[in-house]
Amino acid sequence: MSAHRVARALAVGLRPGLRALGRRDGPALRGDLVGGLTVAAYMIPQVMAYAGVAGLSPVTGLWAAVGALVLYTLLGTSPLLSVGPESTTALLTAVAVAPLAAGDPARYGALATGLALVVGLVCVAGRFARLGFLADLLSRPVLVGYMAGIALIMIIGQLGAMTGVPVDGDGPLAELRSFVAGLGAVDPPTLVLSLTALLLLGAGARWAPRTPTPLVVVVLASLTVALVPWFAGLTTVGTVPGGVPVPSLPPLGLADYGALVLPALGVAVVGFSDVVLTGRAFAGRDGVTPDADRELLALGGTNFASGLLGGFPVSSSGSRTALGRAAGARSQLHSIVAVLVVVVVLIVGGDLLATLPRAALGALVVYAAVRLIELGEFRRISAFRRSELLLALATVAAVLALGVLYGVLAAVALSVLDLVRRIARPHAAVLGFAPGVAGMHDVHDLPGTEQVPGLVVHRYDAPLFFANAEDFRRSVHEAVATADPPARWVLLDLEAVTELDVTSADTLGGLVRDLAADGLVVAIARAKRELVADLDAGGVLEAVAPEHLFPTLPTAVAAYREAC
Repeated sequence: MSAHRVARALAVGLRPGLRALGRRDGPALRGDLVGGLTVAAYMIPQVMAYAGVAGLSPVTGLWAAVGALVLYTLLGTSPLLSVGPESTTALLTAVAVAPLAAGDPARYGALATGLALVVGLVCVAGRFARLGFLADLLSRPVLVGYMAGIALIMIIGQLGAMTGVPVDGDGPLAELRSFVAGLGAVDPPTLVLSLTALLLLGAGARWAPRTPTPLVVVVLASLTVALVPWFAGLTTVGTVPGGVPVPSLPPLGLADYGALVLPALGVAVVGFSDVVLTGRAFAGRDGVTPDADRELLALGGTNFASGLLGGFPVSSSGSRTALGRAAGARSQLHSIVAVLVVVVVLIVGGDLLATLPRAALGALVVYAAVRLIELGEFRRISAFRRSELLLALATVAAVLALGVLYGVLAAVALSVLDLVRRIARPHAAVLGFAPGVAGMHDVHDLPGTEQVPGLVVHRYDAPLFFANAEDFRRSVHEAVATADPPARWVLLDLEAVTELDVTSADTLGGLVRDLAADGLVVAIARAKRELVADLDAGGVLEAVAPEHLFPTLPTAVAAYREAC
């Protein structure tokens, strides 16, 4: 990639943010100011909690947010998307880094920072390879199941912080067993504080959705620990470094970065899917649809910025984006306002942050996790098609049983397998005429539809390729075998068959020859010009007379009636 092309792509990416910074619309500027203050109040305790999920000091969540918000303002294509630490990427970070850190806290932090840098590199490489289409590989059932699995892992991971029960184990299921075995060690003050915080978070979301309830809850929790003796012994965040860190690279070697490549791919897939899907969800009302390829560049930039400031991989936040829009935000200028608030807190608010009880942060994580489980979507998917519900539930099981990183790969694989399954076994129809209805229709669709006697019109509703070639052949033979009266002609309606591969061409050629050997006339209708070329190249047309290639079904039916 030449330096000129990189500079040009960067300049194109900077345009949305520069336009936002240059606006002179008074009401919009006030909306961005209020939106930024509201998002910052909500974000500060949230990203500190997510840093805990990642296994890092809570302040690293603020460091990551500063860099991510600034870079997305300049590179992103969504006017409202709020980026920074998020639950899924935080959990992915913990899963990826823990085995490599070998219990060394300093190395753990360096690896988490290095992971953000490698994720940034993967995303930028994906941008220049134009891999934005990968965001479409995850089907809705798989996404719903994946997010539910992530949520369950997050909840299990906070059971110890919310109850005071010592929890250990390799993986969520082992942690759950450890928690159940240690229920006798529940610490009542910790449990009461965390459950109260959880109830307040839910009440605030329901009755005061525009209020920065998480900030209110953690402030109240801090005051409770400081003023009420019964809660005095609860674990708090502790000392918080003041100021914003100077950009620097973590002390890692090439071998360390190499070990982070595979985990970074998983984080990048999840983070990019989250960014694009959240951006699209908020595009309808605001009329700006995110550009998937440029969002890859933006996600790369935000992760580079987070890594250079000592943070960890970042993504987007649907809750913070919705809150900003509800507060009146119009552009990414609200993110700059949020950044300024975070910087002020880092400079002068260290003592207040240090008193935050970890039980309250755990409640905040659990609250966010519960909101990831869309029970209504499970019900909707079940009502639509039971097989898609099974796909969603299989994804939940894959995430819980295989872990987050392999759960990502399993989710993508399940989506692709579901697509292949649908194409490999599509609908096949025998067509006939229905009384009083123009055109030819599936004989099972409309009452009274009947085949033309002696003519089997077969339609296959998918492109032909190696996975469904045999299914196509079987469906044609079945249609011929069940024809009453016996078939004389077989007319293949190939309108939906847009292309062939060599396997399906061989199968189709063999089918035509078999039917001809049984004394049947084989005709083809509605084959597009490109498909006719493929049929010719595959030798299929050697067994089909030129006069039996028809542009439409009516001309083919008329030819049959004239011949018979």
